[in-house]
Amino acid sequence: MTEIHSKTKTSFYRRLYLAYLIESGCNTPKAIIEATEMPRRTLQDTIKALSDLDIECHAQGGTKAMHYVIESWGPIDKSWIQNNLALIKSVLQYP
Repeated sequence: MTEIHSKTKTSFYRRLYLAYLIESGCNTPKAIIEATEMPRRTLQDTIKALSDLDIECHAQGGTKAMHYVIESWGPIDKSWIQNNLALIKSVLQYP
C-alpha cells in the first residue's frame, strides 16, 4: 500500500531532491527532466521556489549550454539529503 504524504512534504522533498541533483551534476533541464519525469513548467517553478528555502540556484551558460548551479544551501544540510535519499525518493515515488 502506498503511503499518502502531504503536499507540503512532497513539495519540500521535491525542492531538496532537485537541489541535490543539480549539485550532483545532473544540472541541465534535459537531464533533470529525464531523471525526474517532471514537466518543464514544474521544473521551472520548482527551481524558482528553491529561494523560499534560501537555497540560491542560478542558471549559467547560453540557451544551448544552460545549466544550473547551487550557489548556497542556506540553512539546508545537504548531507541530510544524501543520507536520506532513499526516503526522499520514496516519498516522491521516484525509482
